[in-house]
Amino acid sequence: MRLLKTLFISGALVLMITQTSETVSAQQTNVQLTIVNPEGLYDPAPNGYSHAVVAKEGARLAFIAGQGGEDNSGALSPKFEEQVKQAYANLVTVLHAVGAGPDQVTKITTYVVNYDQGMLGVMTKYVLETFGTALPAQSLVPVPRLALDGMLFEVDAIAVLD
Repeated sequence: MRLLKTLFISGALVLMITQTSETVSAQQTNVQLTIVNPEGLYDPAPNGYSHAVVAKEGARLAFIAGQGGEDNSGALSPKFEEQVKQAYANLVTVLHAVGAGPDQVTKITTYVVNYDQGMLGVMTKYVLETFGTALPAQSLVPVPRLALDGMLFEVDAIAVLD
């Protein structure tokens, strides 16, 4: 049994297919990405990610370096939430510079200094604000420190280009 729903997200036609086979939902955007959340696994969307994202064969990829919470002068807020917010703003700036948008990101990796689960809500808030329903696959890596003194959060990404 299949349920087909058509949506528009960020000006792109999105097809949502729900079925009872291994692939529960698939989403196609203008860069032909497929989001896969298999039946038998929990729904990861409330936590701000997808289990897998597949790009069409032959796609061009952009590998985006870790973006921290520095503003354009290089200053870091001492507050974790401010760094997360700024890091995602920085990521969007780099995406636009390579001709992509958040809906073209297939994978992010986040690095968090002295991680505890109480930080997850803050990170999820900004992931959802940045990516909406086009949630990339995601890994979270707790670390003892990052490149700069006072740096608490960093996010890198892989995006599929048109």
